[in-house]
Amino acid sequence: MRAVTEPSRAASLRELLAVFGTLGVIGFGGPAAHIALMRREVVERRGWLTDQQMVDLVGVTNLIPGPNSTEMAMHVGRVRAGGAGLVVAGLAFILPAAAIVLALAWAYVTYGATPAGEAILYGVKPVVVAIVAAALLAFARTALAGPLRVAVALGAALLWLVGVNEIVLLLGGAAVVAAIRLGTGHPWAMAGVTLPLAVAAATSVNLVTLAAVFLKAGALLYGSGYVLLAFLRGDLVDRLGWLTDAQLLDAVAIGQVTPGPLFTTATFVGYVLAGLPGALIATIAIFAPAFVFVALLGPIVDRLRDRPLTGALLDGVNAAAIGLMAAVSVQLGISAVRDLVTAGLFVLSAAALVWGRVSSLALVAIGAVSGMLAAGVGSALTVP
Repeated sequence: MRAVTEPSRAASLRELLAVFGTLGVIGFGGPAAHIALMRREVVERRGWLTDQQMVDLVGVTNLIPGPNSTEMAMHVGRVRAGGAGLVVAGLAFILPAAAIVLALAWAYVTYGATPAGEAILYGVKPVVVAIVAAALLAFARTALAGPLRVAVALGAALLWLVGVNEIVLLLGGAAVVAAIRLGTGHPWAMAGVTLPLAVAAATSVNLVTLAAVFLKAGALLYGSGYVLLAFLRGDLVDRLGWLTDAQLLDAVAIGQVTPGPLFTTATFVGYVLAGLPGALIATIAIFAPAFVFVALLGPIVDRLRDRPLTGALLDGVNAAAIGLMAAVSVQLGISAVRDLVTAGLFVLSAAALVWGRVSSLALVAIGAVSGMLAAGVGSALTVP
């Protein structure tokens, strides 16, 4: 896999810093939205990757633990500027979100309240749904060539909506496409193996134990970042007793209403439990495995497309991943487009994406301002 253009390494690193630093500030909406925003920047606007390359990275990233959209940023950085690009793109995407969450954690501890971003999210969400829908259409044209992959995508979407595990669907899609395309009857087993990391119980917050909890989460957590809620509850609420359920829900809520990866919930929890050292340790621990996984997997991704078996497996994973993204986008749409204002923002954003070259940053900014204006008008109308 090669970048489309090859400017100097220093210039490439500056570009990666600018692109993913911006996405770390405006990236509301979860992994599907983040990947859609990345596609707008690195495929449409800059031509760093083709849609096929981007789809292949989406498929592979879904098969490894960790925050998918953060790992996508790292993959793009590696393709663009090697190992240094991997690190720069990953940190540029993580650090702005972590800084925002850290500020909110400070306010939470200091004032005992979580500042809510409902007005901003009210306007931003329909814009994000439009961006996701546009990316899905582009990905589908590349990844869903032929009725077999269309059927796999539809099946994955429907099965996910009724509760089937994401990894099962991705591996199942790979197996179906490979078996049918290659005409092989040879069975093979695909199973994820996890090695639980034991964490010593403690009666008070210990930074080593805190690091171990979040390192385990970063190394073993598959699927949506929202699974993080259940994962951390078992360690931090039930076993260690460091957090209450209400505090954990507050932490996840902060992760949801801020841009960037949901895994920055670790920053919030770390600060609440142990101040700035806890925030730094928890953030480093939960994201460190992703850097290792992408560094190890990156060179292999370049060769997967060239072999018949792995190419077929990758096509199956990609088709299932598109189906999962479609299912997630439907759920996002249901929650985001709920009245005339949000419907109007969705339609106008979709039109701008189809017929214009409006940047994602501009669209998100327009959505945020519209949400605040709508909230202000609503408050004025309810004043007696």
